[in-house]
Amino acid sequence: MPRPIVQFCQVTKIYRSGLRRRPICALRDVSLTVPRGAVFGILGPNRAGKTTLVKALLSICQPTSGTILRLERLACDRSTLARIGYLHESQAFPQYWTAPALLRYYGALSLVPSRELNCRIPQLLDAVGLADRTAEPIATFSKGMSQRLALAQALVNDPELLVLDEPSEGMDLAARKLLHETIRRRQAAGKTAILVSHNMADVEQLCDLVAVLRAGQVVFSGPLADLTGGDAAEPSPAALQEALEPMYAGVAP
Repeated sequence: MPRPIVQFCQVTKIYRSGLRRRPICALRDVSLTVPRGAVFGILGPNRAGKTTLVKALLSICQPTSGTILRLERLACDRSTLARIGYLHESQAFPQYWTAPALLRYYGALSLVPSRELNCRIPQLLDAVGLADRTAEPIATFSKGMSQRLALAQALVNDPELLVLDEPSEGMDLAARKLLHETIRRRQAAGKTAILVSHNMADVEQLCDLVAVLRAGQVVFSGPLADLTGGDAAEPSPAALQEALEPMYAGVAP
């Protein structure tokens, strides 16, 4: 049986806020396992700890206690980051760059050889529908085009693990279809994805396994069908939303 690609072992993260350094517990004793080849959904209301969990996974912040294994190594080993792709919902790309220049920069950061980038960049831009915009600065791109570019950027190193934070935000139907096809195609090739989303349709259509966070704690982790009671092999977005409502109850918006 293949080893997990990600493991959170009793992870706690405490921030200090304000002049009095008041402690805020963003994650509390979180333990999760993400198997290789899965599309793993992370759900939860606002301020549940989802963003902090992703930041800890990507070494953007350090846990206060507990252990994170990423690609079978401790998360403090930053060399594994070159094998991960990350798509954030809000992009902050340099607006004066072109799409090929951006992809070449991120490819170099991920240690992709220049010769591979020469082949991969045109293929990626064609796949996301930006092949005819290669000479234009990113400043001219719409929100949807920027999200397409962000998807290409997340794939430029052909990552073993793709982390997607609200990826369909701002995408039109064609781009969202492309996103779904990309995730499914990569899963068929044995690649793994972690999907953080409030979009129940995305979760229902893509995820095998899900974890639900509430106030920094895991309140559910397992197959998607188990979350909805196992009444349907493919639960509807409405059924998924109904199953989540008790877990979200009492949480301030």
